[in-house]
Amino acid sequence: MPDTAVVELTILMPCLNEAETLGVCIRKAQGYLERSGIVGEVLIADNGSTDGSQTIAEGLGARIVPVADKGYGAALLGGIDAARGRLVIMGDADDSYDFSDLDQFVERLRAGDELVMGNRFRGGIEPGAMPPLHKYLGNPVLSWIGRVLFRSPIKDFHCGLRGFNRDAMRSLHLQTTGMEFASEMVVKSTLGGRRVSEVPTTLSKDGRSRPPHLRSWRDGWRHLRFLLIFSPRWLFLIPGFVALLLGAIGAFGLALGPFTIGDVGFSLVTQVYAAALTVVGYQSVIFAILTKIYAQLEGFRIPRSRNFEWLAQRFSLESGALVGLAVFGLGLVIALVQFVGWAGSGFGMLPAAETIRGAIPATLLMILGAQTIMSGMFLGVLNVGLVRRPSDAVGVPARELG
Repeated sequence: MPDTAVVELTILMPCLNEAETLGVCIRKAQGYLERSGIVGEVLIADNGSTDGSQTIAEGLGARIVPVADKGYGAALLGGIDAARGRLVIMGDADDSYDFSDLDQFVERLRAGDELVMGNRFRGGIEPGAMPPLHKYLGNPVLSWIGRVLFRSPIKDFHCGLRGFNRDAMRSLHLQTTGMEFASEMVVKSTLGGRRVSEVPTTLSKDGRSRPPHLRSWRDGWRHLRFLLIFSPRWLFLIPGFVALLLGAIGAFGLALGPFTIGDVGFSLVTQVYAAALTVVGYQSVIFAILTKIYAQLEGFRIPRSRNFEWLAQRFSLESGALVGLAVFGLGLVIALVQFVGWAGSGFGMLPAAETIRGAIPATLLMILGAQTIMSGMFLGVLNVGLVRRPSDAVGVPARELG
């Protein structure tokens, strides 16, 4: 066992019932350490194997850390915490990655890169190593979404072979316990300004006789959900603003009267649905703004935006209340004008179409005003100064949001 003070590299493998292939992977990793002269260790993060994987690892001289919490991410988090190396290279224990060829990863890590991803599309995917659904749809699409949402240079978000600086990775406070851990590592490294790079790597057909732990649709959705929720700008702000704009044009434009575009006519029914679209869009925009303000107050690392900074400095309980009251008051004035007209007619029947056309904008303005007031009050709650005892923060890591 190498001296923990001089261990440079930990080769980390998450393991759940990998008896068929674990021995091959360990021997390849040990052979690489011996050939390269790197002082390192092979660490198995065992997630509760029942097939004798632990015995195989012990017999080959690998170190084992048991991880009770279930899940791919949980196993890796336990392994990262237990790693003795300054640098860590992680990979699946199914013999789909070649642990005897890690030179490019070590080279980039020694050069100062803090996350080095393997790229299977550049290095080569052997026939049968990746299902067509993953090769042509899942991985390319999810990686493209990640690059667009987070401006990441990584083209293969889900490669299981990757290396990183242990201290830099732990500082990101990774938290997800499932397969989406792979995306979280890339996203937080990018948002945190870490030095990120890619090297070609080969994916081989794994050596297991049992089905893989990965479930295509379930785990694909978890990756997509993580990417979207971690970027409220794209999930809430931009779609919400588009909905707000289109809805407001329809709701207030139709207050002036019906109109046609070509052979299509737009009138009261369209105005009602446009008003509903306005409310949904406005709520989405407010939610995105409050989410980012909350993230800043809680110390999340989020991308900076001059426009958002300008808005955040001016959006408070008082300003929200004033703007909300003004918008609500405008709607109330329209409603009062209608009431006065109704009273002037002796509270009799009014022309339905014209009355509804005016009532919809009045109602919409009062709803938007009330939403603004309540959002300002919620922001006031977030800004209430709290005295936190040291014990309150125990076990609660800093969080991040994009």
